[in-house]
Amino acid sequence: MANLKEIRNRIASVSSTMQITSAMKMVSAAKLKKAQDAITAMRPYANKLTELLQGLSASLDGDAGSKFADNRAVNKVLIVAITSNRGLCGAFNSNIIKQTNALVETTYAGKQVDVLAIGKKGNDILAKRHNVVANHSEVFDDLTFDVVSEIAKDLMEHFTEGKYDKIELVYNKFKNAATQIIMTEQFLPIVPVEGNTSGAADYIFEPSKPEIVEQLIPKSLKTQLYKAVRDSFASEHGARMTAMHKATDNATELRDQLKLTYNKARQAAITNEILEIVGGAEALNN
Repeated sequence: MANLKEIRNRIASVSSTMQITSAMKMVSAAKLKKAQDAITAMRPYANKLTELLQGLSASLDGDAGSKFADNRAVNKVLIVAITSNRGLCGAFNSNIIKQTNALVETTYAGKQVDVLAIGKKGNDILAKRHNVVANHSEVFDDLTFDVVSEIAKDLMEHFTEGKYDKIELVYNKFKNAATQIIMTEQFLPIVPVEGNTSGAADYIFEPSKPEIVEQLIPKSLKTQLYKAVRDSFASEHGARMTAMHKATDNATELRDQLKLTYNKARQAAITNEILEIVGGAEALNN
């Protein structure tokens, strides 16, 4: 059995760790509330805008169609992997990395696949196995629409210039603090909504329908990427809060076990001392 000093040191170490994990849990909980409110308020707008513009784009004929809906033979693919800059958030980052690896090695096997990383953790690991063309980990230092829209603008240019035939987003969609859904979402080309062409004909467009598409679709794509980053940001804090909550519970359980072990060892030491005293007293009496 370990001596009392060693057990006391372990108890102190576990207690210190428990204080850190508890503090991190509370910080993540505070940040999660703000991030959750932001994505909850934004999601209906972004989804409806995407739905309307997909339907409008699908109704355009031939050459009048948007350049962002150009379906080409897929030979060059860009995967935008959205992770975090910090760890201690459970499987949050590893799930995105696994999904990205699966896309590269299975879905797009034999094709040219590049990765654009948003988040330091994803960049550090994915760069060891794949060609990471850029890392935008600075996004989380100032998470605003303007910052993300610059990245979306670059992605649109890569697609329209023919550098990539398809661009996919891989990120964690926020469901609740304990649940994040791994999403693989096609960014470009735009996926038309099937069976939605008839609805668009009921409207009179001013200016022309192609003009509206060419101006609004870039805004919609910027919103789509911003929503994905916002989803990931809220998911990160939810995952970290849950991970730190479990870590705090585990540390509490370990501390209680160590205290029990310490008390047993201390009691055994006291008992031995009493036995030695009693034995010594009996020896003197004899």
